Amino acid sequence: MYKIRLILSLLIILLFTKNIKAQELRCMVQVVAPSIEGTNRAVFETLQKSILEFMNGQQWSNHKFENSERIDCTILINIKEMPSSDEFKGTFQIQARRPVYGSSYSSQLINYLDQDLSFKYVEFEPLIYNETNLESNLIAILAYYSYVILGYDYDTFSHNGGTPFFQKAEQIVNKMQDSRIKGWDSFDGSKNRYSLIENILNEYHAPLRSCYYDYHRKGLDLMSQKPEEGRNAIYTALEQLLKVHRQRPNSFALNFFFDAKSEELVNVFQEATSTEKGKIINLLNQIDPSNSNKYDKIK
Repeated sequence: MYKIRLILSLLIILLFTKNIKAQELRCMVQVVAPSIEGTNRAVFETLQKSILEFMNGQQWSNHKFENSERIDCTILINIKEMPSSDEFKGTFQIQARRPVYGSSYSSQLINYLDQDLSFKYVEFEPLIYNETNLESNLIAILAYYSYVILGYDYDTFSHNGGTPFFQKAEQIVNKMQDSRIKGWDSFDGSKNRYSLIENILNEYHAPLRSCYYDYHRKGLDLMSQKPEEGRNAIYTALEQLLKVHRQRPNSFALNFFFDAKSEELVNVFQEATSTEKGKIINLLNQIDPSNSNKYDKIK
């Protein structure tokens, strides 16, 4: 009787422990298909639910996350074509945010529109991630961006802390090379899933990785208590990007950074002194000239 009670107690503890171990992502998912007519529209709702369960139910690391620590992110899938009943083509919008210490504000880490979304999906088909056997392009894309989200998030809390996750994303890229599906190969252009990971892990982007940490941990996280020191730290962090810009003036990873940060930078430096405004506008116009009209609002 004692042994039975002991076994039951251990089972209860194991089940309880499993339930309180939250996953890493808190992901909102929306699947839309405004241009698709004459098809079973319930499949889009089923697909949305399947992706939601996959993103929020998968364990992406060995680290324990409390529910309050989960990373907020959103996915918007816009289905534009259906060549057949189980083939889907469209776009994949991914966003991710990071909380800022001492405030209710969340800083956007990722804001990217992937134009090369294509996959096969049979309604009610379970989405199961097997990193050694990636047969589904949809699962590969979801896993890839999950690791990218974790990589960037970890980079903001410790210097190069996201490397293990970026390497996981790189492994997915390597496995998908033979699929001949657009978005995974270097020949598909300079702005795709291959290019992003190649940029991130390449040594010439080391200053950008450092910038992510200094910008958030030494800059934004200080803003609620010491706004002037926080702004100065952000400016110093951004100065590191001059080297990246000179070596790779149109690098995908650099554009990826400013796609998420340009609006925030305007808001942060609108409260600066006139001298600070002049310095930051001059710096931003050098390293991110495509958004120069936006940075004029700092004045």
